Amino acid sequence: MDFELPFDPFPFLSGSHQQTILGSFLNFQREPKSKTVLVPLSDGDKISLEVTTPENWDVNGLTVIMVHGLCGSHRSPYLIRMSNRLSTKGIRCVRFNMRGCGSGKGHAKQIYHSGRSGDLWEVIRFLSKETPHTQFAVMGFSLGGHIVLKMIGELGEAAKGIIRQAIAISPPVDLYQSVQILSSPSNIIYEKYFLHLLKENVRYRHRHFTDLPPVTLPRKISMYHFDELYTAPQCGFKNAMDYYEKSRSDKLVGEIKVPCRILFSEDDPLVCSTSLDAIRLPEMVELYKTRKGGHMGFLTRPGKHQEFHWMDQILESWILR
Repeated sequence: MDFELPFDPFPFLSGSHQQTILGSFLNFQREPKSKTVLVPLSDGDKISLEVTTPENWDVNGLTVIMVHGLCGSHRSPYLIRMSNRLSTKGIRCVRFNMRGCGSGKGHAKQIYHSGRSGDLWEVIRFLSKETPHTQFAVMGFSLGGHIVLKMIGELGEAAKGIIRQAIAISPPVDLYQSVQILSSPSNIIYEKYFLHLLKENVRYRHRHFTDLPPVTLPRKISMYHFDELYTAPQCGFKNAMDYYEKSRSDKLVGEIKVPCRILFSEDDPLVCSTSLDAIRLPEMVELYKTRKGGHMGFLTRPGKHQEFHWMDQILESWILR
């Protein structure tokens, strides 16, 4: 069932690409002070967290874990903004780096991918052992949103009691569909950007872990062929389609048993906002859509009741509600 936001703001810029680029990359805020925590995973790799703990944080209070998108890290502007924002409210903020990202570079031999929802759950269990009385909210952006949905869908009833709520912003719940959209001619700039960063990660990984065999990828390659030639074989999938099918989250949304909010924009150039329309959502899941906003842009003209990054304003209200 679709739910309405308090407002559907007139966008600061009406173009979806303008909203996407400015909203995702424009940042004037400094990173909050944080402590790097390396969490050992069951397969020997480590996940790096950047933990910001306010002086007035109550150990019985709330911890928000934030998960970045493709090729992002704890330095992603949206994570920095939300950490600064929520930590001033006395909330402990954890910026989760997927394997090998951000301050976790060199600490994970395996690569991150769309199906690694288990990594997030291992981190939550690790933190809950250290602070057993805290409650957790999990917030994911783009690919991170997909991983959040996949995790709580897989957990089902087991998520109750430890995860108070989950939020997913612009999640690519149908991975093959999203790869097709990314490879469309109008999105060539995004595909080239992501592939450039992914190839850099591949080169670093094979230099750093010298026991890995050398790998050569074609100079011109699509996201689908990157997953076919590298992601799938490196991570134990038969091929790209096997990877997409086993990693999708749309088929798991119906199993969610904790309060969850999902935010889409109808003009998102990278993610289809109708991906969940044919699915009967549980009562716990609230789906929100805006007419404008691009991919995680959601910019509007500042006013009496609205901020430039109105997404941040809405997310804060959901967390504090």
